[in-house]
Amino acid sequence: MSTSDVPPAAPALVPVDPAFAPLDFRTLPEAEMRGRAAAFLAERRGRRTVRDFSTRTVPREVIEDCLRAAGTAPSGANQQPWHFVVIGTGDADLRRRLREAAEAEEREFYAHRAPAEWREALAPLGTDASKPFLEMAPWVVAIFAAHYRELADGRRQQIYYPKESVGIATGFLIAALHHAGLATLTHTPSPMNFLNELCGRPMAEKPFLLLVVGYPAEGARVPVAAGAKKSLGEIASFL
Repeated sequence: MSTSDVPPAAPALVPVDPAFAPLDFRTLPEAEMRGRAAAFLAERRGRRTVRDFSTRTVPREVIEDCLRAAGTAPSGANQQPWHFVVIGTGDADLRRRLREAAEAEEREFYAHRAPAEWREALAPLGTDASKPFLEMAPWVVAIFAAHYRELADGRRQQIYYPKESVGIATGFLIAALHHAGLATLTHTPSPMNFLNELCGRPMAEKPFLLLVVGYPAEGARVPVAAGAKKSLGEIASFL
């Protein structure tokens, strides 16, 4: 028998690990990649924080899909420590209590807690303790970060990198909402412990921020200073 008659050796079998699946990833042509990056940048440049909101309704389905997008964010050990409490306008009493609690903390902040440097930094934005958007906007999302979880046997499971993970998910959410054609406002009354009781969340979760969502009010104005963003050279270094 000649060597040409010898059948080729069977390829070595790669053991299958059921804990892993093939990566679903498509490499784009460079021209399309550049186009997508430029289009995303152009869309993001149009994003502005809004403080004057319309009462115009926003479909719940839009909010749900944007939350699903936020839920795809990476997280430490894939523990996904975020929880989003979505408050619509159906519960006017809850919205009123939310605004009252937030404004009480804001009044204390502006009057006593905020150092002069902080108040000076906020001055160009024209912010104060009045937060009418907490009642007017169609949706307010209270975002929580879990720092541990209570297990069935009473032990506590540590959460790794909760703030970093929830911060990334919040960025995904803001980008998704803007992509859907909505305006947002990040609001962080300090402290925010009142949100646990209002939203029925356990003390293992710490309030991260309030995200106000909706359409800008007709004639809404935004501070010019807030539209000035640092250049690429100021925010990045290529080594």
